[in-house]
Amino acid sequence: MIERESDFIVFGAPDIKEDEIDEVISSLRSGWIGTGPKVAAFESKFKAYKGAPYAAATNSCTAGLHLALIAAGIGSGDEVITTPLTFCATVNAVIHCGATPILADINPVTMNIDPEQVIRKVNFRTKAIVPVHFAGRACDMDALMNIAVSRKLKVIEDCAHAIETEYRGGKAGTFGDFGCFSFYATKNVVTADGGMVLAKEPKDIERVQVLGLHGMSKDAWKRFSDEGYKHYQVVEAGFKYNMTDLQAALGIHQLERVEMNWLRRQQIWLQYNEALSGLPIILPSAIEPDTRHAYHLYTILIDHNLAGMTRDQFLSAMTAERIGVGVHYVSLAEHPYYQAAFGWKPEDYPNASSIGRQTVSLPLSTKLTNQDIRRVIASICKVLGNNVCEEDEA
Repeated sequence: MIERESDFIVFGAPDIKEDEIDEVISSLRSGWIGTGPKVAAFESKFKAYKGAPYAAATNSCTAGLHLALIAAGIGSGDEVITTPLTFCATVNAVIHCGATPILADINPVTMNIDPEQVIRKVNFRTKAIVPVHFAGRACDMDALMNIAVSRKLKVIEDCAHAIETEYRGGKAGTFGDFGCFSFYATKNVVTADGGMVLAKEPKDIERVQVLGLHGMSKDAWKRFSDEGYKHYQVVEAGFKYNMTDLQAALGIHQLERVEMNWLRRQQIWLQYNEALSGLPIILPSAIEPDTRHAYHLYTILIDHNLAGMTRDQFLSAMTAERIGVGVHYVSLAEHPYYQAAFGWKPEDYPNASSIGRQTVSLPLSTKLTNQDIRRVIASICKVLGNNVCEEDEA
């Protein structure tokens, strides 16, 4: 917990309680620290929370995306459409399948992939769409699913930011063929690192499970259990992507508090909205009707013409104030590897490029105290040379 004004406010600090610590200790004492019964319990609790029929835990969302793409039949010669405003893992998973990622620009208001841009990129090589629910805001799944159904495309939802996200009565990760989630240290549910894949079809989740543990036959993790040694067969050349019981021990209790924590992050979000509304910055757009935002990231835009400073100057100034901030994200087309490999140019994705050069993510964690939040707001005002917040701080 942050107790002194001089302490650095960590961006995305995980909120770990005694229940998680006790559960991890229980795993250590049990002797079962690999993939075991607690992973199975976490899978069961997560699919119940999402209302999904099938779930498979992985050691990261990146691993989950890779497995889902393979299970969806994506491979060499295929093209997969996704957003340029995402973490590199989204496109790297496509590349590791031997397929080619194709970028469709974002809607500048929602910062999510624009269905109209998706339509322009579809051709005979297109096999899948990977929408990313950016910051926890739901993508336009009606439009995207209509495109997918009409063109017979697979949909793999990247839900790294979207554990609690809903769209018109449905839960993120349950619209497409697969939904992939992250439990990284900064996420809304934390297992230190880890991921989950949801699927609609039993054959799909079974393939994810087999591929995720070396390609060994189903339930191979039980081979050292008290049920007695179980022989296994290697049926595919798989990967080492399994979650451990130590990770799941954290996740079980984190998931129990998911709704309470969502309410707290909503409270912080609204505090930011109110306190920062008079400043020369651009705040997140209003949440669309009949959707639920996961409140994973609170992203502001620093427009030099409005703020009188660049985004990077703002980042440096906030760090000097001992406030942890993030950038989500520099457009993928800005990175030298993708420019060399695919010829991507920032100017070809003007919305993602513009936002990527202006965006800043503020601390948004249930570990933040009210004092921490006041410090963040006061620091923003100070950095921008604005006295709007002084009365609130007095």
